[in-house]
Amino acid sequence: MSRRSSEQWARRVEVPDSVAVDVLVPTCNRPAELAVTLAGLAGQADPAFRVVVSDQSTDTPGWEHPAAAAMVRVLEAQGRPVTLLRHLPRRGLAEHRQYLLDQSTAEKCLFLDDDVWLEPGALERLSRALDELDCGFVGMAPQGLSYLDDRRPEQTAGFEAWDGPVTAERIRPGAPGFDRWPLHSAANLSHLSADLSLEPGEWVPYRVAWLGGCVLYRREALNAAGGFAFWTSLPVDHAGEDVVAQWQVMERYGAAGILPSGAVHLESPTTVTDRRVEAYDVVLSAHSQAYSGNTAAAD
Repeated sequence: MSRRSSEQWARRVEVPDSVAVDVLVPTCNRPAELAVTLAGLAGQADPAFRVVVSDQSTDTPGWEHPAAAAMVRVLEAQGRPVTLLRHLPRRGLAEHRQYLLDQSTAEKCLFLDDDVWLEPGALERLSRALDELDCGFVGMAPQGLSYLDDRRPEQTAGFEAWDGPVTAERIRPGAPGFDRWPLHSAANLSHLSADLSLEPGEWVPYRVAWLGGCVLYRREALNAAGGFAFWTSLPVDHAGEDVVAQWQVMERYGAAGILPSGAVHLESPTTVTDRRVEAYDVVLSAHSQAYSGNTAAAD
């Protein structure tokens, strides 16, 4: 176990030279939710990880809230390096994610939203899955547990486990695979996990359209696919930046969701209220036009 237990908290901490995972947490105006997210991380054992929080709050950063500050102290007492950054002015979601990615040096990086709690063992399950599947990323779609009594068989009918190696896929609106997105609504994955009668420690990879909230990348794969550098082509107010980055990784390396999902959505109101611009409408359209132009020039 890579974390220090409570009898060691008062001893001098030896900061590790390297970790297996950088946990990257973008946050804005959510101090209470941030505290819960950090508490979930404090419950993880292996692999060794570092936490990087980047705050774009309007006033004081979220980590100054007493509950969040306490969880930062717990993580540091456990021997987890914690880096707290203020990143202003705001230039949009994609730019914020690229900024966090630039801070990462570990082989794997987990983008974890500031309104997601992870059950103990979730990070280890994700890391093991990424190693065994050898793809670009794996993820756990956060579950809304207020929907546990709300079964939606019409949304889970498209579930398809990976049978054999995970391979590259090209996902676009209207193309095969895009209609998998309802799988991650409500508590659908919790219902699927129960129906599959998964045993403790057992996990199943499945095909996704994309994943939000809790995604573990091979950092080199994300960088090779361009990361979030497309932020310069987007207005400040946009949504769906993670979809674009994931589709670009999936086209090269493939990806998988993981059942069961140990990620819980806190179900707080979204802070992304302006969704008039979908990132893939702008970025992928520009890419398609550039490709067409290059083809015409070659002809």
